[in-house]
Amino acid sequence: MTDATKKTKGGLTRRKLLKTTAAATGAAIGSGVITGFPTIWAQNPITLRQFGTGVSNINAVAQKCKEDLGITLEMTAMDSDAAAQRAATQPNSYDIADIEYWILKKIWATGVIQPMDVSKLTYYDDIVPLFKTGKLTPDSEIAQGTAPHTVGFVNAPGDKTFADAPTGYMTMVPTIYNADTLGIRPDLVGREINSWADILDPAFKGKTSILNIPSIGIMDAAMIMEADGQIKYGDKGNMTKEEIDKTIEFLMKTKKDGQFRAFWKTFDESVNLMSSGEVVIQSMWSPAVAAVRAKGIPCKYQPLKEGYRAWGGGLGLASHLEGAQLDAAYEYINWYLSGWVGAYLNRQGYYSACMDTAKKFMSDNEWGYWIEGKPATEDILSPEGQVMEKTGAVRDGGSFEERMGHVACWNSVMDEDRYMVRRWNEFIAS
Repeated sequence: MTDATKKTKGGLTRRKLLKTTAAATGAAIGSGVITGFPTIWAQNPITLRQFGTGVSNINAVAQKCKEDLGITLEMTAMDSDAAAQRAATQPNSYDIADIEYWILKKIWATGVIQPMDVSKLTYYDDIVPLFKTGKLTPDSEIAQGTAPHTVGFVNAPGDKTFADAPTGYMTMVPTIYNADTLGIRPDLVGREINSWADILDPAFKGKTSILNIPSIGIMDAAMIMEADGQIKYGDKGNMTKEEIDKTIEFLMKTKKDGQFRAFWKTFDESVNLMSSGEVVIQSMWSPAVAAVRAKGIPCKYQPLKEGYRAWGGGLGLASHLEGAQLDAAYEYINWYLSGWVGAYLNRQGYYSACMDTAKKFMSDNEWGYWIEGKPATEDILSPEGQVMEKTGAVRDGGSFEERMGHVACWNSVMDEDRYMVRRWNEFIAS
């Protein structure tokens, strides 16, 4: 039995007590019984330095955190590869690492991140099982690649290897994730798209793109090649050298034949390629599709029969955190999972790690559209209040369970990662 599940004299677990206290405090704040909240961080100002990718380092979150907790967040956004490098090489430059799970495989053994005591995580029980067991539902298959649950726990502080099952110590608290697929311009592709292999159609020559982040791009390439019958991988997320070579050689030939228009690295690049019509089918992120549509340009996040490539991120505590800084970091993380941020992320087309708390901050219409796959009963607005979808619209790919329940592989770090990156760079330079 972990500390998190030890019973108090009244029969409550410690976490249930934390949740009950948090709920009561929230109600008291809302009723105005407590004023001047939060006094502890107002009297002892705390700043937490957070870095990570642009998808979740959002100014609105920092502003809301300051309003609700009095904690100042200094956020720095960068691409995934830069985030992995900073996490490992500049551990004193940050307090919170907002990183993807595959990055843990690269950095955990260096000791730059300290594990979290789950008994201090108010909403641990609300975290979706995907991050604990690898399965969204009991019937789900565990996907290939670096599934978050495989790097999500350690047996004890100081451990350099990951635990095989949930323990009292999490490596990171999950916050944001999604199931990625190909984005298309339905007005320009001219036919139904239902397979990853469709990106190889000669009709789209010079009008396709995949993303140029090696650990992710190689996974998209694997989905494409396997769908096209070129290869059957043992594990797409952990290829042998021979499988890497075959993948890169195929990519080089496809590039030489002129199939690709570009290789993008940033959200904005993918939006610009699609908006301009230079590209009609490409690797894409859900909010990037929404950004194209916001310009009045048709764009679709296309479900594919082979399934999705998924990714997930979370918040990790820098190993140097202690005392009041560490207390503030735990309070920030508990606030993050309490619902407001989760609802914000859901409205962007991502998913919250604590769906039950996020639901409390969403209207029935929003929840129905974003999570249940139902037609919108009124216009769907972005977190900034702009109309994203009209009444009657249905989300591409359907419900949360339909999407996250059909994940074929997760972004990953392979045993042959260095070899893969070197070969990938040869492909890009070819």
